[in-house]
Amino acid sequence: MDFRDRHVVVTGGTGALGSAVVGALLEAGATCHVPCTSEAKAQRFPHHAHPRVALVATGTLADEAAVARLYDATPNLWASIHLVGGFAMGPVAETDKAALMRQIDTNLVTCFLCCRAAVRAMARTKAGGRIVNVAARPALEWRAGAGMAAYAASKAAVAALTVALAEEVAKDDVLVNAVAPSIMDTPANRKAMPKADHALWPKLEEVAATILFLASPENKVTRGAIVPVYGRT
Repeated sequence: MDFRDRHVVVTGGTGALGSAVVGALLEAGATCHVPCTSEAKAQRFPHHAHPRVALVATGTLADEAAVARLYDATPNLWASIHLVGGFAMGPVAETDKAALMRQIDTNLVTCFLCCRAAVRAMARTKAGGRIVNVAARPALEWRAGAGMAAYAASKAAVAALTVALAEEVAKDDVLVNAVAPSIMDTPANRKAMPKADHALWPKLEEVAATILFLASPENKVTRGAIVPVYGRT
């Protein structure tokens, strides 16, 4: 996949999956624009010194002004990949409104605002583009959301947003899709679930490869898809 001379925004790019996605994009020739909320995170980011990485200081991407700063700093946007999000367990009986709104802000609102900014930026170039969101397995398999209903609902909303937006902008050659991971093989997940069979979990580089295809010029027809990336779980 050839991303040479293409600018790509990757929200959540300093995280575990984000680092894998940015690394793969750099190998494919892309210039990556990555929001960052602190200098400490910037320094820990393995690609921070790469000449085709632009770290953009932002606040929370649930804030319209922060999103505007990110996209205003990105010229000739080709693709926008939205990995920022958050996870929280908790039965409904113990989840208050504040906890629910944190999941909605972190997962849905950030995605919506970045989708909106990306669509506007792509309209200015009139060259089409690609948007990739991240849903989750419980967004597709609702019963799997037991014990994490606020998270499942916010990610199901991301899936619905993805499909609806894909219909809106297909005429402009903007293809919108999402991936829906199960538990991914990260150090944090291994620590949290030491007795799980980690070999069954999807690897970060495997999920990144699916995201890269959906964001690439080689993807000419896939839109409105919520692609399961479950590994063998």
